[in-house]
Amino acid sequence: MNIKRLFGAILTLLGSIALIYAAVVFVNAGGGNHNTRLLVVYGLLGLLFFGSGVGLIRATKDEA
Repeated sequence: MNIKRLFGAILTLLGSIALIYAAVVFVNAGGGNHNTRLLVVYGLLGLLFFGSGVGLIRATKDEA
């Protein structure tokens, strides 16, 4: 298995987990500055990791 695809899959999985956690924080947000910071940090990191992982998987060519 190609190491780049494996790393891309790990990044995609981490991004998905961060986005799901940001959604949970958003649903449970009762206001306050702490929840907003968590939402922004986990949301941006999730988008960054998810996008990087998907891009890495798509850009890696299969070699037979």
